[in-house]
Amino acid sequence: MDWHLIVLEVIDMRSFSSLWFWIAVAVIWSAASHRVMGVPFDMVTRARSQGGQAEIDLDELVRINANRMLRGIDGAGLWLLALGCFVIVMLALLAFVYWIELAQAVFLLGFPLTLVWLLTLRVASRIRAEGATGEVVQTRLGHLRIATQAIGMTSIFVTSLWGMYQNLSAGILG
Repeated sequence: MDWHLIVLEVIDMRSFSSLWFWIAVAVIWSAASHRVMGVPFDMVTRARSQGGQAEIDLDELVRINANRMLRGIDGAGLWLLALGCFVIVMLALLAFVYWIELAQAVFLLGFPLTLVWLLTLRVASRIRAEGATGEVVQTRLGHLRIATQAIGMTSIFVTSLWGMYQNLSAGILG
């Protein structure tokens, strides 16, 4: 038996039966819910409990990240929206019309992340437009984190159901 056949038997190259895919799903959603709008959430809890310099640091970091995110959107927002829609639709077609499993995995990971990105841009825009600081910023980031976690849990649930379906179909049919 050749070495590459042994490797392919040990490491399943299909997306939903690959341990690496599920590790990537866990790491991506963990990172997305820990860093809300580019700010580690422990800074938000520290600002709530300690106030003072921790709150000033949080406000500055949120202001910097909001301006950084929205600067790109202000310049190329329409083009980014068009490109994003094209990629999502292309992945959806490849995934669910042509039944390409890799496209299914990428779509089930990418589409919910796109929703989180849009929510983040909305919150950043509101914070910048209002010049929000202090308790308002902390509340908005808390709500954004809850929304991100809800989208993440739903995404993981749907992805795991779809992955089980794909694995059972491959086992029965393959």
